[in-house]
Amino acid sequence: MLLTLILIVFAYLLGSIPTGLWIGLVFFKKDLRQVGSGNTGTTNTFRVLGKGAGTVTFIIDAGKGAVPVMVAAALHPEVFGFHLNPLFIGVFAVIGHVFPVFAKFKGGKAVATSVGLLLGYAPGFFVLAMVLFFIFLLITSYVSFASIATCVISVVFTILIPLFHLALIPTFDPVLTVITLALSVFIIVRHKENIARLRAGTENIVPFGLNYWSQPK
Repeated sequence: MLLTLILIVFAYLLGSIPTGLWIGLVFFKKDLRQVGSGNTGTTNTFRVLGKGAGTVTFIIDAGKGAVPVMVAAALHPEVFGFHLNPLFIGVFAVIGHVFPVFAKFKGGKAVATSVGLLLGYAPGFFVLAMVLFFIFLLITSYVSFASIATCVISVVFTILIPLFHLALIPTFDPVLTVITLALSVFIIVRHKENIARLRAGTENIVPFGLNYWSQPK
């Protein structure tokens, strides 16, 4: 039980590292909370600080989700004598990312760190999720839509893929399905303002993709 508590605290503190915020303050002298969408996650980092900073932010934020899961998988934490699925430890990294103690509890929208959980738990499924994301992004040019659509389809795939006994998820994993569903709902709620802008046609568009290229210049 003590090991489990230590891993939970470790996951939360690791998740609390505000990557984009610190990169902006240290290297660009910009506070992401004051520019763009005001969010400290990957998307606003890309938009305000550029591709390099955005890429580094995504990699680190995804790692914040992957590392606690992999550590928990190696150490086998228990709760009342029962082995705890490492995804449960990873969830606290997502909580830390969204409500970071190092940034006055104002963090990102949970996408990159949630994806990191898949990287640490089911790497093949992580690759599939990333492919889906970029397909949706290429078609719509909206990061928010691509994130939401990937979440929804990922939940469905945690159920469908095991039916065909594919190596990505060879057998049905109820914990993976439940965690993916819970995080997807949470991510969608965090994107409620983006959803409103999508419906109003005022959502920010990225400078590539079919939708962008079809826009009048």
